[in-house]
Amino acid sequence: MSQPKRLSQDEERSLLRRLRARDERALAELYDQVAPWVLGVAFRILQDEAEAEDVVGDVFQQVWRHIDQHDARRGPLVPWILSIARNRALDAVRRRRRWWRKAERWERAREAAAEDVVGAHAPFEGSVAGWPLHREVHAALAALPEEQRRVVLLAYFEGLTHSEIARRLDQPLGTVKTRLRIAHQKLTEALQHLKDWMT
Repeated sequence: MSQPKRLSQDEERSLLRRLRARDERALAELYDQVAPWVLGVAFRILQDEAEAEDVVGDVFQQVWRHIDQHDARRGPLVPWILSIARNRALDAVRRRRRWWRKAERWERAREAAAEDVVGAHAPFEGSVAGWPLHREVHAALAALPEEQRRVVLLAYFEGLTHSEIARRLDQPLGTVKTRLRIAHQKLTEALQHLKDWMT
């Protein structure tokens, strides 16, 4: 990837002034110049093109909403934006790891429950290791609309990337991302009472 052109002090001051005046053309110019760097930072951390592209969008939304938080006395604009990109990408990694841990625990609970069902002297469900999580996750997943449940299962239980899910289901990438985001919010809310057990 070629290095984006470094902003001169005059260009940066002009962009900052226009951004603070809510000039959307200034945001478009900033995006054109800095987005390749932001994408590079996000991709190096996430190793997933679709997730990295999500981070790029999030970063420029944050820049647009919080441009007044940039203090030129503490450093130039581009490093500030790249630090936002790094933090957003690391947040995405942490979310991914939390969901993988939850998925692994759900799978262990499911296997334990299945073994219990076929056992000759099955104990009560409540005594099966991980059973509360199994029951609650199963109920939360079942409550999702089918199209949201399908993308969650492909993402978190088969480990497919957003792009792979879009190809598997023959759906637009944006649709897959939106359904995953909505499903994630619903599952987080539905399983909030189990957060201590799952972390």
